[in-house]
Amino acid sequence: MWERSHSSERECSVDNPTIKEIARRAGVSKSTVSRIISGNGYSSQEARDKVHGLIEELQYKPNAVARAMVSQRTHNIGLLLYRRDHPIASHPFYGKIVDAVMLESAKLNYSIFVTTDHDMSYRSADFMIEKRVDGLILISRLQQNVIDHITNFGIPFVMVNGSTDVDGVIHIVNHDEEGGRMVAEHLTQTGHKRIFVIAGPQSHRSHHLRLKGFMTYITQTGIQESDAAIHSASTSTFEEGYEIMGCQWKPFIEDGYTALFATNDMLAMGAMKFLMEKSVRIPEQVSVIGFDDVDFATMFAPSLTTVKVDTGEMGTQAVRLLDQLIRQEPNIAQPKQLIPRLIIRQSTK
Repeated sequence: MWERSHSSERECSVDNPTIKEIARRAGVSKSTVSRIISGNGYSSQEARDKVHGLIEELQYKPNAVARAMVSQRTHNIGLLLYRRDHPIASHPFYGKIVDAVMLESAKLNYSIFVTTDHDMSYRSADFMIEKRVDGLILISRLQQNVIDHITNFGIPFVMVNGSTDVDGVIHIVNHDEEGGRMVAEHLTQTGHKRIFVIAGPQSHRSHHLRLKGFMTYITQTGIQESDAAIHSASTSTFEEGYEIMGCQWKPFIEDGYTALFATNDMLAMGAMKFLMEKSVRIPEQVSVIGFDDVDFATMFAPSLTTVKVDTGEMGTQAVRLLDQLIRQEPNIAQPKQLIPRLIIRQSTK
């Protein structure tokens, strides 16, 4: 006759340990175990030592749902990239920020939800809120009503490469005005007085400040604004730079411009492509300078002189500051603007 085997509750629990099993063994309540695991609330040193010892002995790993119930946190971060024009996630500037965010998030044990929003609407923010993320990283320019919408939910967030007038919002931005000044200083000190400018969308903070810094320095040196022709771009793409240069090709040659500045690298390289198709020698006949230092800038021939924006540091700072907000650390300082660097390559002389 077969004898039925009876596995004890204790034996089953060892294979799949629970908070209840740890509490029973430690001689404390389940709520005490929960407080010790989450790090919130009072518990004696003796209880903490017992619970931590049992967690290690039983190799207890709370699942994500249990952790969220105990700590009221999901350890998820939402990353929203707002951009009207394609590409979005694969953009050579924003893609590097996203990479840095994901790398630093992993170090701090956060999982990431990433979404892009072409319409710059509430939709993506609501998606993240439904996922019960602990905080949000908002990249690029946002409409004020979207910022207000997110603020109303009380979810911590930081902004990268964008800004708002809302008090207390943390912004991680490049010192774009200083970068524009660096461009103007480099071109004027190398003897250029007739400068052709392709300015990206002025509704975007970065393009606006880059042009502002450039023009402020130019006018201070005594160069007339008419000697720095500004052509506005509706987008900041390679194709737009190529098309603007094509439309302005005749006056560009007739007016004797010796330098070209575009407020991002993609516009600059698009313009360079058109110039080279017209057999213009760069930099012998025309010096070209961009802004951002995307990877393509070194691959282009000639390689592009540009202003380097530390996108990796922007992404890293975003995660670290958001983590401080999530953990409600006191006196979190507004980060200083990141200072760019002029990178001189083959496209200027």
